Amino acid sequence: FFRHAVKHRLIDANPFVELAGTTKGNAKRFYFVSREDAQKVLNACPDLQWRLIFALARFGGLRCPSEIVGLTWGDINWEQERITVRSPKTEHHEGGECRVAPIFPELRPLLEEAFEAAEPGAVRVVSKHLDSNSNLRTTMEKIIKRAGLKPWPKLFQNLRSTRQTELAEEFPAHVVCEWIGNSQAVAAEHYLQTTEEHFARAARTTHKTTHGTAEMSGNERNGEGQECEKPLETVGIQGFSHDDLYAREDSNL
Repeated sequence: FFRHAVKHRLIDANPFVELAGTTKGNAKRFYFVSREDAQKVLNACPDLQWRLIFALARFGGLRCPSEIVGLTWGDINWEQERITVRSPKTEHHEGGECRVAPIFPELRPLLEEAFEAAEPGAVRVVSKHLDSNSNLRTTMEKIIKRAGLKPWPKLFQNLRSTRQTELAEEFPAHVVCEWIGNSQAVAAEHYLQTTEEHFARAARTTHKTTHGTAEMSGNERNGEGQECEKPLETVGIQGFSHDDLYAREDSNL
């Protein structure tokens, strides 16, 4: 509020600019929407427009509704496979008015289907369900229940969080943050999750490592795979006894 007042020169300075924000991440409200569950939700969506809304949040990482409602067909670069996402939430930051993200493989078929189905002269990618009278949360909950699932704590933010967690497994953090439209600090606090797959993969890796170490230790006990100790003269230290070497070591030579 005060930042807006400063921007429009209604006041000279923001009296709260030095105060740190108090918003903290709540791990209890984290939820990872698996690809299997995402497909169930897509199958339960009543129409193509709702499938687009869900997919753009789950696989594109777009904020809903603010970034999805502003997406136009002019923002889709089919040739370069990129999407320009306009973000009202971050536009007050320098360079935050928009970002460029890939057309992820999960999104392209739906976008192409929607483009073919769009009426001539259509501007917005999602032209239904996003007006001020739509209750997205209520409808989303109904769709999730229709899919046989229990609605997760933060219906749309959890979708963004899931996508950022997935992408962080494949791409550098700064790249993922640029695509999703947040900072690494915000991602760590509010988005990145520890999933069941992380535990399972770590257990498999630990098991293999421990098993391999045990095999090596067994071979060592059996005298397998080891070279015999060589006399000093065979390793290029000829003409010295052990006592000579220790004496030289003590004299820092």
